[in-house]
Amino acid sequence: MLSILQILLLILDIVWFVIIVQIIMSWLISFQVLNLRQPLVAQIWDGLNRLLEPIYAPIRRILPNTGGLDLAPLIVLVGIYALRIVIGNNLYSFA
Repeated sequence: MLSILQILLLILDIVWFVIIVQIIMSWLISFQVLNLRQPLVAQIWDGLNRLLEPIYAPIRRILPNTGGLDLAPLIVLVGIYALRIVIGNNLYSFA
């Protein structure tokens, strides 16, 4: 059981990293540091959006419309952090 929880923590870390990459990339695109006309940038951006949209969509349905500010990544990051705390506090009770 301990191994399963450690694997879950690893998956949460990977999702955390992917969300941070997507947030930074969205800022770089907004400030025109990156250009979506470049094929590599467009492919990475499309892949990240396809990967994260199933996570963001249910949260976006619940959150009120805030205009151009998307709070779904923040809510997901807080949720991942909360899960890591819960798993970390209970990790060694399964040993």
